[in-house]
Amino acid sequence: MNSPHPPSGTDTADKPRKRPRNLAQGLVQELQQQIATGTLRLGEKLPTESAIMAQQSVSRTVVREALQRLQAAGLVETRHGVGTFVIAKPSDSSPLPDVVVDSVQDAVAILELRLSLEIETAGLAAERRTEAQLHAIREALKTLQDCEARDDQAAANADLQFHLRIAEATGNHYFIDIMNHLKDSLVPRKRIQSERVNHEHEEVVAAIARQDSYAARAAMRLHLTNSRERFLTLNNDNRGA
Repeated sequence: MNSPHPPSGTDTADKPRKRPRNLAQGLVQELQQQIATGTLRLGEKLPTESAIMAQQSVSRTVVREALQRLQAAGLVETRHGVGTFVIAKPSDSSPLPDVVVDSVQDAVAILELRLSLEIETAGLAAERRTEAQLHAIREALKTLQDCEARDDQAAANADLQFHLRIAEATGNHYFIDIMNHLKDSLVPRKRIQSERVNHEHEEVVAAIARQDSYAARAAMRLHLTNSRERFLTLNNDNRGA
């Protein structure tokens, strides 16, 4: 028979921690509500990232992901060096659904989708990127390389931000929309840390920097093809263990 009173200290220890994407979705819903009710009016500038962090008690990563989802939904617009502004009210017919990956087959299917999507994204980014966007891509890569050795979750989030910065450089919001729709399903939770992965990322950035769209497409194709093979190898190794 179960004890009517759980052992001391288990109340909080047994509770699952909220995943970052759930926190981001909660913040999206909160900001959507503020826009829908007019608390945040059309044309109004949103509070700074730091202000939202303090108001909602969330991390900067959560705030940025939420703002990216709102931008992908066409509700806000970020103006570099100025801030983020409300440009539309939410519609009940345009929700922001989550994508859940429940199997290895799902993860491989997502990677195959990325091959068709992000090869062209890299090419367009090389053709259209601004200096500010190139700087943002480089900063995202540096963040990814800095956190890879410490935390799989942090590295996965940083990888997503890196690929989102490339999508933003296309100047086509539909690429960003699809990337945000997939969210952290883009990146397998267990990351493979290696010099080869870093080199693949650097080759993509170098091609975008010199505005070589052919090389950018080729570098992204190589990276994502290798990512698929690394993921399958890792999964097979884990099954064997």
